[in-house]
Amino acid sequence: MTKTRKPLFTIASCAAAALAVSGAALAIPAAGAQTRERIANDPSECAPGAGPSIKVTVEGIRAASGKMRVQSYHATKGDWLEKGRWINRIEVPAKAGTMSFCVPMPSAGTYGIAVRHDMNGNGKTDITKDGGGMSNNPSINIFNLGKPSYKKVGVTVGQGPTPITIEMKYW
Repeated sequence: MTKTRKPLFTIASCAAAALAVSGAALAIPAAGAQTRERIANDPSECAPGAGPSIKVTVEGIRAASGKMRVQSYHATKGDWLEKGRWINRIEVPAKAGTMSFCVPMPSAGTYGIAVRHDMNGNGKTDITKDGGGMSNNPSINIFNLGKPSYKKVGVTVGQGPTPITIEMKYW
């Protein structure tokens, strides 16, 4: 007498499992997902209870001309300062001296902030005129212009506002 074995997995059970797994994968956002959202500078986003954010104080702004641009990035090798990989961008007219910005974050994590002062507002980088700065104020010199390691700029953000100060540098 030969015993008939029942299959451990049927085609129907495999299809149902695959469908369940793919549905779950769609419900989970991809790591490093980008929003690339232009937002207003809204101080209420940095109020207690408003969620993860970085309150950026920018010091040493040379002139009240052109525009200030503040961009947030995931502090990862694949995202930091890569074209089109920013999360949020705030762009406002520049004021000489000190300015404050509130940058909401999608969740707790490690982020980097890049600030640019486009002195003449032309949207182009004029290396001898424009200024810049980054979270944690890494040193920038003629040999590493503009792109320090993501490890040097990473700011750990919790469930509320995280204050940082960025010193502008001009060449």
